[in-house]
Amino acid sequence: MVVNLEVIGRWPGKSADCFGTEHPALYHMLDVAAVAEHLLEAVHLPAPQYQALVFLTALHDLGKISATFRSMLRGAGRQTYRHWELTEVHLNANMSLLASILTPERDNRLPPLIGATAGHHGRPSTLDQSKLGRAALTLTTEAKADAQDTIKAFASLWPEASIAGLTSKDVMRLSWWLSGLVTTADWIGSNTDWFRAQSNQLSLADYLTQSRDTAERALVGTGIMAPLPSDRRIFNWPELRPMQNASAAVPLPDGSTLAIIEDETGAGKTEAALLLAQRMLLAGKGRGLYFALPTMATADAMFSRVSQSIGKMFDSTPSVTLAHGRAGLSEDYRDIVEGSPNAPEDISCTEWLADNRRRALLANVGVGTIDQALLAVLPVRFQTLRHFGLSSKILIVDEVHELGEGYVAETLCHLLRMHRQAGGSAILLTATLPLDLRRKLLAVYDGVDDADLAYPALTIAGGERRRDLPQDTGPKGTVRVERLTSPDAAIDLIAKKTGQGAASVWVRNAVDDAIAAVQALRAAGIRADLLHARYTLGDRKRIEKTARERFGKGSTDTAGRVLVGTQILESSLDIDFDVMVSDLAPMAGLVQRVGRLWRHMDKRPAADRPVSEPVLHVLAPDPAQVENSRWLSDTLDKGAYVYSADLMWRTACHLFDEGRIVAPSGIRSLIERSYSNTPALPEVLETFEMERLGVEASHGALASQNAVNLDEGYRAGGRANDDASYPTRLGPEERILVLARERGGGLVPLIDGADGWAMSEVSVARHKLEKLDLPDQGLPEIASVTDTWPDWKKASHVICPVSDDGKICADLRYDSDIGLVFATAD
Repeated sequence: MVVNLEVIGRWPGKSADCFGTEHPALYHMLDVAAVAEHLLEAVHLPAPQYQALVFLTALHDLGKISATFRSMLRGAGRQTYRHWELTEVHLNANMSLLASILTPERDNRLPPLIGATAGHHGRPSTLDQSKLGRAALTLTTEAKADAQDTIKAFASLWPEASIAGLTSKDVMRLSWWLSGLVTTADWIGSNTDWFRAQSNQLSLADYLTQSRDTAERALVGTGIMAPLPSDRRIFNWPELRPMQNASAAVPLPDGSTLAIIEDETGAGKTEAALLLAQRMLLAGKGRGLYFALPTMATADAMFSRVSQSIGKMFDSTPSVTLAHGRAGLSEDYRDIVEGSPNAPEDISCTEWLADNRRRALLANVGVGTIDQALLAVLPVRFQTLRHFGLSSKILIVDEVHELGEGYVAETLCHLLRMHRQAGGSAILLTATLPLDLRRKLLAVYDGVDDADLAYPALTIAGGERRRDLPQDTGPKGTVRVERLTSPDAAIDLIAKKTGQGAASVWVRNAVDDAIAAVQALRAAGIRADLLHARYTLGDRKRIEKTARERFGKGSTDTAGRVLVGTQILESSLDIDFDVMVSDLAPMAGLVQRVGRLWRHMDKRPAADRPVSEPVLHVLAPDPAQVENSRWLSDTLDKGAYVYSADLMWRTACHLFDEGRIVAPSGIRSLIERSYSNTPALPEVLETFEMERLGVEASHGALASQNAVNLDEGYRAGGRANDDASYPTRLGPEERILVLARERGGGLVPLIDGADGWAMSEVSVARHKLEKLDLPDQGLPEIASVTDTWPDWKKASHVICPVSDDGKICADLRYDSDIGLVFATAD
């Protein structure tokens, strides 16, 4: 079948360029198909399936063969139905023709693929049969005939196209991936920097030949084509640590693979994962990497860490992105994007990738939050794009123990299931993973857990289990545990130890308690710094930098210094202390916190420290003296309400009974006992356990309800919800205060600099603001800032001018040293 030049020119695909040239819709469809060809080359599909997917991709904009679309482009009318909805109408009208091309059996497997082909603008069509019928009435006889001829002509370009051999279930699941492929190819094929408007002068076959060359150049420009993996040595160390050796040698099964690495904090799990990931790449289990972290801060830290190594894993320069909402504020990432001489020479990031957060998952290597990955399995806009981007990656999820909350854990299982079904492999890293969660995660890849308490452990789902790793306690030795009975006792201890020249830390459960502690320490004449999550981003980055300089590996001025912080000290900051005080917290959190005690033994061995042994001083009430449900609150104040009291009580019982933390050999036992049913809870705390288990179950059920159902197919199961409608994690709703100050008759960001407004943001739980009289957003000076904001930002962000004395409104002020301070109780 040949479509003549007149038909090609009849249907424009894009508005006329500055020279008045309209790029024909059929040419654009071939541009996108040519991109898809190159994208699919790395997947190594059988020729019939390869050609079928390219053929279907080519048909993605068949709905532009429409008089209403042509009129809209030329400014002569509006469309009642979007062009991609009309694509579905055309394809449904030609179902028999498509079946004769793609399915020798001529059965009904095509609808899910048609829905995926048409639904490439971030969501599937929602037109029911009656609306599809009404939409068909808007198509002229000429448009219908030309659309049918286009299908026949495209079929002749890919004559082997067939989905023979794919079951109905295969097709349903493939539809999710196909939608992501079409979306990606369309984004690239629509870029006029590469695919410039061209008048109808070439036949379809000749134009496709030309477009294939353009597509190859375009894909190089995007930075998404994966270089081949390299077997070069990643780390030039004289010897590897035990887990790293195990990861470098453990046999890998065929097909998609799940590995779980369990080892103590500071044992080099990240490097072990890189060694294992390199072997997976070389075995063809993926073409790139995505590191998923619990928070933006941990993602930033991981990015800085792995960017020094990942270039060695490929035989040419890989593209690298940082994937979260504030990636542009990372100096390390910005150096790479801008090509700074400070950036590593063996990695890069193209402008195309850096320009859009959704594209970040298409890079060869991505580092970001777990949220960006979880959105690949939730029914939100461009969910399938994320799925497509991740499907070619080795998914490396760090700090998995922090993702154990019912909703997140269940969503993670859905993500791993979808990743596996697309052929993806994954590596999970953890220091304190409960066996129940390990069992659940392994089951996704058909792994059966042996319930062995050995720790450290390396587990390959359905493959080898390494339980023979060394149990030797490192140079830090055993950490003794002592209970402190009151905040005053903690202050006295820190005062004594700082007088001896020790670097001390106090990890508190609540921000308000951390503020109270640092104020009390300073009142006692002790030099204490403060770090928590209720600072502006600019101040937090400044304080984190100071903490790294003061307590990090290269620090020299630690004597007598104190840092008070919250849970953010459990990860992301590579810092070291001689003395640690911690509020009572669940066992897993305490083990993480202990990882910052006597951490850098290679730089500061025991003989160089001002205290004789590492001791974890835990501020907690006596678990043997529980008289009422307020057992915790008299000792921990607001920190008593952060974690469920039943977990806190069992942690206290087992921890103080043990009296020590022996790493690595004793960690598993402590974790498992803290989640056990023994000893029996005091009656006054039983309600807490019932409520916790009920919430976990309901959150898990909500995650299962929210996650997309792969077996429904994209057309039926996809949605176009915004990210906020289907959250990646549950918790108190937050608002973002954007702090400002008056200058020159207007408002400027509180934090100076090119990114001042972003750096002046601070997140706060919405319920803490409900009774406050925040500034009226309609004030002229505020409206002048927010006028250009999109609606979603106006709904979630509040401009707050700060007076010279720090006041924002009654009962709320900001201090760059203390952070956001509420004058009244919650």
